[in-house]
Amino acid sequence: MCTIEKRGDLFILTITGNDEHRLNPTLIDSIRAALNRAKSESESMGPTALITTADGKFFSNGYDLSWAFSDRAQAQARSKVVSKKFRLLVADLISLPMPTIAAVTGHASAAGFILALSHDYLLMRKDRGFLYMSELDIKHKIPLWFMSIFKSKIASPKVWRDVVLKAAKIPAATGVEWGIVDSAHENAEKTVEAAVRLGMDLVRRKWDGQVYADNRRTVVADVLAVLGSDETVGDSGDNVDESKRVSRL
Repeated sequence: MCTIEKRGDLFILTITGNDEHRLNPTLIDSIRAALNRAKSESESMGPTALITTADGKFFSNGYDLSWAFSDRAQAQARSKVVSKKFRLLVADLISLPMPTIAAVTGHASAAGFILALSHDYLLMRKDRGFLYMSELDIKHKIPLWFMSIFKSKIASPKVWRDVVLKAAKIPAATGVEWGIVDSAHENAEKTVEAAVRLGMDLVRRKWDGQVYADNRRTVVADVLAVLGSDETVGDSGDNVDESKRVSRL
């Protein structure tokens, strides 16, 4: 689950609890609801910004594979549901009418890494945690749309190689060196404090939120072009509502 708190001109979204924050339909829907609230409330505010962070030692450890494969008969359909919901969440972040900042205070793996990268800025603690694209290690093919996110955020093909084809575990200092992380901070508290300072700096620019979102969509147009499908779960982008076929969501 998650909470969202309005703190002055900022929204602070926190993924709560001390678990791995695995992305399943319940958590994804909770985050999307929080983003929808921020979007709705921002309409009656001046300029604002969003900070996303998490309790515990994980930012997010990726998809909830235990949920997806707990019913073998529905594993394919469940995997498709999670992928589709997560892609909708990424689309929500892209269309949010305000700057977005990920304050990564724990491990961010696989889809959790993608969640962090889907923000405009990524700040990270130095004393614990790493960014990790685990697909190679767990024998999963990386989706094309994941790579589109990487290419929109990371300039170097050598870094793409090390992230995807070496499954590197990237601490904050290395993330800064590789151009993935904007800044690294002593601990979780300092990371969130830095995110708040950055958020307030951005709010003071007094940008129009809708224009900001329109320009972000232009910047990541290549990502938006591929968000409709995920070949790794057999989703060709036909807009079939798989959730209607899956029981016990």
